[in-house]
Amino acid sequence: MEYSSPEGPGAGFFPLWYGVAILALSLLLVASRLTRAPRRGDPVDWRRTGRALSVWLALAVSVALFKVLGFVASFALLTYFIVAVMYGRPARTASAVALATGLGFYLVFDLALGLALPAGTLGF
Repeated sequence: MEYSSPEGPGAGFFPLWYGVAILALSLLLVASRLTRAPRRGDPVDWRRTGRALSVWLALAVSVALFKVLGFVASFALLTYFIVAVMYGRPARTASAVALATGLGFYLVFDLALGLALPAGTLGF
């Protein structure tokens, strides 16, 4: 994507600076956590750490499934995992949220904006 064009900012302008902002704010969060020294004897909350790492793993699996399932189906599965497993909601609720999220992405990007999201080998 072009960073700039003769008419002004190109298609790559916003994603680049959005990424820079996310990186800078992430580093700020890490730095703020590191400056607050834990008290001696404070145990590590492994349950919370495991939950956070499991969401990162689910996100990585979701990205890996893009080529096979496509963006919409892969993101719907990620949404299902987060709602059902991480928030402990019933399977029916998680399915409804996942379906609505996938459908929402399809309606906004494919139909409203005319931007095709990545489709997988299965065609979604």
